[in-house]
Amino acid sequence: MMCWFLLPSFGDFPYILVMERENQFIGQSGAFLDAVERASRAAPMRRPVLVIGERGTGKELIAERLHRLSTRWDEPLVVMNCAALPETLIEAELFGHEAGAFTGATRVRAGRFEEADKGTLFLDELGTLSMGAQERLLRAVEYGEVTRIGSSRPTRVDVRIVAATNEDLPAKAERGEFRADLLDRLTFEVITLPPLRVREGDIEVLADYFGRRMAAELGWEGWPGFAPHVAEQLEKYDWPGNVRELRNVVERAIYRWDDWDAPIGHAVFDPFDSPWKPVAPPPRADQAAAPPAAPASSAPDFDSIDDLRAAVDAHERAIVEHALGKHRWNQRQTAKALGLTYDQLRHCIKKHALADDS
Repeated sequence: MMCWFLLPSFGDFPYILVMERENQFIGQSGAFLDAVERASRAAPMRRPVLVIGERGTGKELIAERLHRLSTRWDEPLVVMNCAALPETLIEAELFGHEAGAFTGATRVRAGRFEEADKGTLFLDELGTLSMGAQERLLRAVEYGEVTRIGSSRPTRVDVRIVAATNEDLPAKAERGEFRADLLDRLTFEVITLPPLRVREGDIEVLADYFGRRMAAELGWEGWPGFAPHVAEQLEKYDWPGNVRELRNVVERAIYRWDDWDAPIGHAVFDPFDSPWKPVAPPPRADQAAAPPAAPASSAPDFDSIDDLRAAVDAHERAIVEHALGKHRWNQRQTAKALGLTYDQLRHCIKKHALADDS
């Protein structure tokens, strides 16, 4: 079952919540909605579809959408992560095996193709398939037949293939690392999902959705939202893990926040950041030390500064905001962490009107 909801607008644009069972993808940006529309258009077709996107962009959700909107919606949707199994078992998982076909094969087992007969087979992490598995997959796609390992009798199957990857498969095909003929047969349609960092306006929408849901799960009576400096941090972060990472950051910030009536004042983007985290042991004397990596440049654009006092004030405000959030607005702890007296910190809070933001 699938439901569409038009939810309250942010700015001038409403946003769409598409729910499929317990999964959902949410957004209002043109890039996001174009990908959803392309999936909707391709869904009724019987042809293969390749979904491309970075980790956490929702490739499996698109695959589910392709299945639920197709004529096969009441048939099986079988999911297989090609990277989750060792190479020696991939073919047995895909095509099945007869009893005694190899060590440990004590009984007959149908493969994923047979399980997905009349339905959809979603192959995640397609780029990790071995060349041998690719060759057998090519035959299954081209002729609609699979042969269990240890058998000489092919079985007819009617399966719609949806595959996903975060790799550049055309480049791999040029290097001879992926079969070009298989790529041709799997790319009737290619849906490339945009990363979160280019989905204009969607970070605010997603953060609000995940925040409200987490607050409700924790039994909060209301949703206080995010303090302005945290909302700004969410917008400026690059989100290499995309929507999945955003969800973790938002939910972690809320569960760690104790003042249910105050806007969320601190978010931890790196859960491994700790003064006590393990460090790599120093190299042994017999190992050549690698040259130190050049430090990443984090200097501000000094050429763009035309008001020194305003720039210094903005930098000071950002530091104090972050420290207050980190210490849950405990002003004495914050003052100690910044090397200030309590009165000096109170002066900074008043100077930058930070009390109004909390």
